[in-house]
Amino acid sequence: MSHRRLRLGVNIDHVATIRNARGCGYPDPVRAAKLAAAAGADGITAHLREDRRHITDTDIQRLCDEIDLPLNLEIAATDEMLSVALKHAPHAACIVPEKREERTTEGGLNVIGGFEHLKPFVARLSDANIRVSLFIEPNIEAIEAAKALNVPVVELHTGAYCDAPTGAKRAAILKRIKAAADHAETLGLECHAGHGLTFDTVQPIAAIANVQELNIGHFLVGEGIFVGLESSIKEMRRLMDEVARS
Repeated sequence: MSHRRLRLGVNIDHVATIRNARGCGYPDPVRAAKLAAAAGADGITAHLREDRRHITDTDIQRLCDEIDLPLNLEIAATDEMLSVALKHAPHAACIVPEKREERTTEGGLNVIGGFEHLKPFVARLSDANIRVSLFIEPNIEAIEAAKALNVPVVELHTGAYCDAPTGAKRAAILKRIKAAADHAETLGLECHAGHGLTFDTVQPIAAIANVQELNIGHFLVGEGIFVGLESSIKEMRRLMDEVARS
């Protein structure tokens, strides 16, 4: 049985959260990105929020200038964020829902309800040769709407799976994620997954054969406080590789 290369995108947002808590220059998220690259990450993910609560515009500029790995820029579908993405031209842009009052992204994008709003947004990014993905719930209707928007990638929200108690409920959500990944593949969409993944929850998601990339951040930064960020990323990489077989 041959191994597949399941890509790991490391989200560095919460290194910036710690920095911003004191309003100083450290810890530096760009340094974290460089360390992630050395530890086996395949890409860097950063969410530029409207309120700039963690990642800032300067961080995005520096990531583009100083990091060799592909940058996946998470953004809301707003005119401001479209301008930022077109200015910096990252490798990828993942469109996510965003509410100012939320602590973190609470669910998947409403692709069906927001279809007409998203359509020109996706087109502008695609015309700029930015790979567009949509962060969605693992359901068939959302995937079909994403296909109709001509995006090449969907990222399945794994938060409900990670938050569910172990046992039947988690197993049912995992089954739904697998079915969604299968349907995405049937439609010719590349499938990614992420949100809330930890050492304890990552392997069943990593074992889904048609998931090509996982984006993980908060847990890695938190674990890094105790064991070091490099060790945290290397252990996640090991757990992913252990089950990533085709």
